[in-house]
Amino acid sequence: MDKTLSPKLRRQENISGYLFLLPSLVFFLAFVVYPMVMCIWTSFTDANMNSNTADHFIFLDNYIELWKDPVFLKALVNTLIIVFVSVPIVCIFSLWVASVIHKMKEGPLSFFRIVFYLPVVTGSVAVTVVWKWMYNNYYGIFNYVLKSTGVIDKNINWLGDSKFALWCIIIILLTTSVGQPIVLYVSALSNVDHSLVEASQVDGATNTQVFWRICWPQIMPTTLYILVITTINSFQCFALIQLLTSGGPNYATETVMYYIYYTAFKLYRFGYGNAMGVILAIFIAILSAVQFRLAKEK
Repeated sequence: MDKTLSPKLRRQENISGYLFLLPSLVFFLAFVVYPMVMCIWTSFTDANMNSNTADHFIFLDNYIELWKDPVFLKALVNTLIIVFVSVPIVCIFSLWVASVIHKMKEGPLSFFRIVFYLPVVTGSVAVTVVWKWMYNNYYGIFNYVLKSTGVIDKNINWLGDSKFALWCIIIILLTTSVGQPIVLYVSALSNVDHSLVEASQVDGATNTQVFWRICWPQIMPTTLYILVITTINSFQCFALIQLLTSGGPNYATETVMYYIYYTAFKLYRFGYGNAMGVILAIFIAILSAVQFRLAKEK
């Protein structure tokens, strides 16, 4: 704001700015803040779909029941496995691919960016249908290749066996999660100060030293962003579960997000489902805070 303006002009400028912000502010309050407040409030009630019955305040009963619910505990463990397996792999693989392709010419670089980003913009239903065909225990390509090469003797029911189902979901999640980080890392690596890189190479620094001492600190903000969004996306894994396994077999692929959906919209226990949502938000907030703290220390 220009301080040389008169108080009247500054006031008019402020009013104009707030008027421009008003539509976004109304949207934010109506569709973000209000639902969050209602979610927290109803998590302390026995809210359900019955409009003839008033909601009763039950304080912490939903939260106490959660930690005694074996399905929720199983879903929480599965969700944490997905997060702690997929997030490091996505970040490391994306950084490796980006470091390989970012020095290519524009044509090959654009081709690889399109190839890796295509699963991101492809509809989740279409991607899931393809993977479901590949995992099919009768005519799927995985069983066909493994049997043809003699690795297995009989077909494996990938999505119907609790030993394989969750890992199959993680593999799909990885393929649909690396596209955006690769594009971001390519951009970040391209913006690294090459004068510093050349100077360090002249001084005899190895490629490893150049990366960790010069490139890594400059791409740390991008890495932090990728860590946070990948963590959130992993915690919110839902579509794959709903379309492929519905949490089965025997809750082997049950996640917190799917259990929230099932509890709220199948069992109509909105208060209990919102309590799970609050717990999930707390876990995401804690992990994000840890990632920010570790990034600052480095």
